[in-house]
Amino acid sequence: MSSGGPSLVFEPRAVCARCRRPEKVCYCAHIAPIPTATRVVLLQHPRERDVPIGTARMASLCLPNSELHVGIDWSGSDALARALSDPTRPAALLYPGEGAIDVLASPPKGPVTLVVIDGTWSLARKVVRENPQLQALPRFAFTPRAPSEYRIRREPDETYVSTIEALAIVLGALEGDPERFQAMLTPFRAMVDTQLRCAATLHGARVRHKKPPTLGPRVPMVFRERAGDLVCVVGEANAWPYRSAERGDGHPDELVQWVAYRPSTGETFDVIAKPRYPLAPSTPRHVRLGEEQLMAGVTMDALHAAWRAFVKDTDVVCSWGRYATRIFAASGGFLPKTRMDLRQVGRQLLKGKVGTIEGFLAQIGATAPTDVARGRAGLRAAQIHAVARHCVDVAKV
Repeated sequence: MSSGGPSLVFEPRAVCARCRRPEKVCYCAHIAPIPTATRVVLLQHPRERDVPIGTARMASLCLPNSELHVGIDWSGSDALARALSDPTRPAALLYPGEGAIDVLASPPKGPVTLVVIDGTWSLARKVVRENPQLQALPRFAFTPRAPSEYRIRREPDETYVSTIEALAIVLGALEGDPERFQAMLTPFRAMVDTQLRCAATLHGARVRHKKPPTLGPRVPMVFRERAGDLVCVVGEANAWPYRSAERGDGHPDELVQWVAYRPSTGETFDVIAKPRYPLAPSTPRHVRLGEEQLMAGVTMDALHAAWRAFVKDTDVVCSWGRYATRIFAASGGFLPKTRMDLRQVGRQLLKGKVGTIEGFLAQIGATAPTDVARGRAGLRAAQIHAVARHCVDVAKV
């Protein structure tokens, strides 16, 4: 520590684990769960997930019979397949277009599964355009009877409303009780009022507050200049204990699962490779995959071919430590030239040891989004994405 003056320590903002907003602007106290006969499936575009004033997560917290998923390509989604295959609640897409039913004028007689795209209109159009199974769904539409209260975000048309406002209106029609769903707008209004109040305080202050210093040195500029090229990777291995007889007999660590997540598009790569060596007893438990799943995996050549079709030469591969990229390279797989060890970047940010990835996320006040793939690798890829997203945020300062 320098003796020339007091050191400045930046304490990251405490974040609510439920709504994922800073605790000072948390809206959870205003949420009242509303049971519904309607099943709501929210499909959120990845770009919308990081918008701090978005309303899809808020809506999902208000609706116990709802689920929120993030992505663009839903062709292989088990979650969407389940939602579309419930005969007691036939699915319909809340999206305007030719043949759309005016749900306010002609609501269906029985319960439905309501599929909702969360994103800007241009992003929503892209999601619908690229998913034939969504295009094939019957559509619901409506015309709001009052302007949107979303005063902190500009809509392209005065008839457009936020996701949570749309759900409050449509669920009121579907369930035959519009008044009951007005409770969904309580946390929404609280968020809007708080945001406007904070903006007025900031812009009205005589002296602007200085931005807090970052946790340490700036992160590599690749996070600022090539944020759209980031790909978060995780490799799982069939690994015998170091002092075991099997390892001594020539059973090295071998890749059995390779997972990657591309934040800019929401694309996920998840392939299991069948072990060539005997399966270590601890491997299924460690990677959180069943022995049957592992033994039914593809050949390593098939994994490499699928990966080569997914990865780009210009990608920036982000991993936590170097073990994953090392065992992948040892398997003969291709890796782009630019690679970032986020654990090392974390050491630079904290100017010291970082410990586990869970501990590092807690120190920077970040939370990981929903698992992006199967097993432990799906969780770890989501955690690596959260670290990479923090690095991008720091790079913008």
